[in-house]
Amino acid sequence: MRRTRAFAAAALAAALLLSGCGLSSGDDAGSAGSGKIEGEVKGEITFATLALKPTFDDYINGLIKSFEAKHPGTTVKWVDLPFQGAQEKITNDAQAGTLPDVVNLNPNFAQKLEKQGVFVDMEANAGDVKANFVPGAWDAFKVPGQAGSYGLPWYLTSEITMYNKDLFAKAGLDANTPPKTIDELLTQAKQLSAAGKGQFYGWHPALENSFVPNLAKLGVPLLNDGATKWTFNTPEAVQYVTRVRELYASKAIAPDWLTQDHAKETEAYSAGRVALFPSGPNFLKVVGQNAPAVAKATAVAPQIASADGTTNMSVMGLLVPKKSKNPATALEFAKFVSHAENQLAFAKIVTILPSTAESLKDPYFSQVDTADPTSLARKISAEQIAKARNLTPVQWDDRTKAVVIGKIQLAVQGDLDPKTALDQAVDEANKLLAR
Repeated sequence: MRRTRAFAAAALAAALLLSGCGLSSGDDAGSAGSGKIEGEVKGEITFATLALKPTFDDYINGLIKSFEAKHPGTTVKWVDLPFQGAQEKITNDAQAGTLPDVVNLNPNFAQKLEKQGVFVDMEANAGDVKANFVPGAWDAFKVPGQAGSYGLPWYLTSEITMYNKDLFAKAGLDANTPPKTIDELLTQAKQLSAAGKGQFYGWHPALENSFVPNLAKLGVPLLNDGATKWTFNTPEAVQYVTRVRELYASKAIAPDWLTQDHAKETEAYSAGRVALFPSGPNFLKVVGQNAPAVAKATAVAPQIASADGTTNMSVMGLLVPKKSKNPATALEFAKFVSHAENQLAFAKIVTILPSTAESLKDPYFSQVDTADPTSLARKISAEQIAKARNLTPVQWDDRTKAVVIGKIQLAVQGDLDPKTALDQAVDEANKLLAR
């Protein structure tokens, strides 16, 4: 069971990164309309999650049983969607007006539907619970330039820095001073790779996942104030891409890593081929299962942050479609699932963080057990949440990611100069945004 939950934790982290394509056409407001939800909490609803079966059957079924007991006359039907095909199914269901009554999504995918009015406004309908959530989590479900918020935050992750102390020692670096900033990350990556001589490297770029958050931490304005234009082709961004290019040119980044994602980064760290691994605490257990020797050499430190200490977090939420046939019960169930007590119980069986401030006060997030290496990672991750935000704009969809990262890859491998690559990336991204 511990092994299953370790990989389930990694699956949840993958779900937090899920994004997809938007709808091709809008629809009318449907049963919930665009105003205040009213009505009795009774009748049947359907609750859709992503890849939680069968590992969390007991937890989810327990939630449902408790809700139904608290609200006699209600029935909750749980459906769980596998990752593969989930985006297409949700998009098709939204077009057909047949979405489940409560849907588990992340902001990047959900906002494409919300821009066309698919979900109810939680600012208007759940304002009574807004203060329960950490601010950065609640704000993640706002559409830039649009009033309201369309999701109740559920579970979060906030990455930490895992690093291999043995590889630090081989490079002559102090294992007690891992990088705290992007500048330190790139500097230490060069030193580690030089010592590795092709056997190990300092840093795996995983550009699909790291590029935008790293720019945000460097203070690069990703979008204009109205969120109508991408603006990340700044001198600071040019400098960052130039430094990554220099690492690549000096063979401080393995040649085949330029097009790889977080999954390959996890493999590389587990294989002892990379010394620094920024990732969610949930992946610490995965490393422990796959590579005990590497796990034994692993230390954990806070996330590499911006100059003011801002860190990144990923958010999953609960959304209620306007076309729900039973919006009052759906909204009450979403509030119930995201309640502090229920979130705390979930966080204690899988390595995620709750989005409610009260849950994070529990000693579970502050006490460190020397026999459990994930406890320190959990403590560090929880402490970061106070200054964490979702640094990846909701407009960063798969199409935008593909064109931008494609240009950056060309710059890093020397086929475009960094400024030209960033200018072209912004131009292409703005064409997509204008659509």
